[in-house]
Amino acid sequence: MKVALVHDFLNQVGGAEKVLQVFHELFPKAPIYTITHDPEETYGVFKDLDIRTSFIQNLPFGIKRYKWYLSLMPAAIESLDLTKYDVVISDSSAYAKGVITSPNSLHLCYCHSPTRYLWSDTHDYTEELKQPSIIKQALPVVLSRIRLWDRLAADRVDSFVANSEIVQKRIKKYYQRGSKIIYPPVDTDRFSISDEVEDYYLIVSRLRPYKRVDLAIQAFNALEYPLKIIGAGEETEKLKKMAGDNIEFLGPLSNDKVAYYLSRCKAFIHPQEEDFGIAALEAMASGRPVIAYKAGGAKETIIEGKTGEFFEEQMPWDIVDVIRDFDASKYNPQEIRNHALQFDTAVFKAKMKEYFEQECEKHFQAKR
Repeated sequence: MKVALVHDFLNQVGGAEKVLQVFHELFPKAPIYTITHDPEETYGVFKDLDIRTSFIQNLPFGIKRYKWYLSLMPAAIESLDLTKYDVVISDSSAYAKGVITSPNSLHLCYCHSPTRYLWSDTHDYTEELKQPSIIKQALPVVLSRIRLWDRLAADRVDSFVANSEIVQKRIKKYYQRGSKIIYPPVDTDRFSISDEVEDYYLIVSRLRPYKRVDLAIQAFNALEYPLKIIGAGEETEKLKKMAGDNIEFLGPLSNDKVAYYLSRCKAFIHPQEEDFGIAALEAMASGRPVIAYKAGGAKETIIEGKTGEFFEEQMPWDIVDVIRDFDASKYNPQEIRNHALQFDTAVFKAKMKEYFEQECEKHFQAKR
C-alpha cells in the first residue's frame, strides 16, 4: 500500500510539524508533499527526507515570502500529483486537505483547525496584518474567494481527525463534517522532573500576535516577578520594548535547553487560546504546573488545582490575580507528569495506527 503525507508549509518547527515527524515515523517510506520548504527555518529537521514542493517554491522569494502568493495557494496544493498513492494523509491547518487524489484512494486528514484566518479568526487576521491600507482593503475579497475553495476542499477528505474538542466543533460548524478526536503527540521522554525549582516563571512560544505574550508581559511588569521567554517571531522587538528589567528574552533554544528551563520554572504561563497547546503539556511532562487562559485546548489538558490554574479573562489583571495567589508548593510534580503521560507519543501512535487500519479496511472493502 503506497502512502503519501501532505503538509501545508515546512517553514517552522511547531506543533503541526512535530505531528508530521511522528507520521513519518509511522510511515517512513512515505514522501512528504508541501507548498514550500525552508530548511533554514526548520533547522534542517526535514532535510534528509523525501520532500516534494509546489511551484511556489521556485517563484521569486517563494520560500521566505511565500505569503505574498496567498491567492495562488489553492492552485499550488492542487498542483501536487498524488494520483499514484493508495492512502493520502494530510496534516493540515490550511491548504493540505485540498490535494486532489485518485478516485479509489483514501484521504485521511489530521486537522489542527479549519483555516483560522478564513473562519474563526478572519477579522482579527485582517486587523492585525501589517500591510499598506490598500492591501488590507483588498484582502477580504481574496479571503472570500479562498474561503469558498476551502469549504469545497474539505469535501475531498474521506475522514477527518480533530486534534481537540474545540477543533472538532469547528470542523462540524464550518465544514459540516464529523471527526474523531486524537490528541497530538507529546514527546514526554524529552522531559523530566528536576529536584531544583528556581524563582522564575516561563513562556515557550513563537512571538506572534495571537500568542498574546504581550498580556503576560504587562502582568509581570506590574508584579515585578521574574519571567523568562523562550522563542522568536515578528513581535520580538515590540515585546522587548514593552518588557521591564524582570523579564528576560532567551530567544530560540535547543530542545535540551528548553527542557532544562521547563523543569526548573515555578510555573509555565499560557496566555493564548490554542487549538491544543503542546508546550503546556511539555511543561506538565516536566512536572511543572501551568497557569493558562481558560479556553481552547487548555480546558482539555489542564486539571484545575492538580496540574495548574486558569484565569478567566484575557486581561493582564486576571493573570496578576492568579499569580499573586499562586502557591507552587501545593502541586505534586509526579502527579502532574503522570497526567501528561496520557498524551505521550506512543499513545498517539497506537491510536493513529488503529484508526488508520480501521479506515483502510472500511474504505477498501467498500471498493471491492
